[in-house]
Amino acid sequence: MKKILFKILLSIFLIATAYYTFIYFVPYSEGVRSGELIKFSRKGLAIKTWEGEISQGISGAQIFKFSVEDKHKDVIQKLKDYQGRYVKLTYKELFGKFFWLGDTKYFILDVEEENSPHFSGLRSKKDE
Repeated sequence: MKKILFKILLSIFLIATAYYTFIYFVPYSEGVRSGELIKFSRKGLAIKTWEGEISQGISGAQIFKFSVEDKHKDVIQKLKDYQGRYVKLTYKELFGKFFWLGDTKYFILDVEEENSPHFSGLRSKKDE
């Protein structure tokens, strides 16, 4: 009886490990999105995660929500610095999400400040 119970528990553990590994390490998609950084904050009750939003249109009708893992300290600092500016985000999309990593399936890998196409006469601070 103990052998059967051990095999069942081991099988459950191996399946859960394979599921987590697949969801975390195999991206569903990768890409780049641009927009005005309208929100970036650390939120949560027991587990704090970094969450943000960019507006991809003049009216703000198209909002892209994203998360940033704690291990990407340089990305977190850049997003804090670029608040309210036009940015280009490099991201990966996972098949699923885990509550301890973030609220979304989109995770930011890199961020760059860009010139806004909506205000072509205005320059970003990176051009100064």
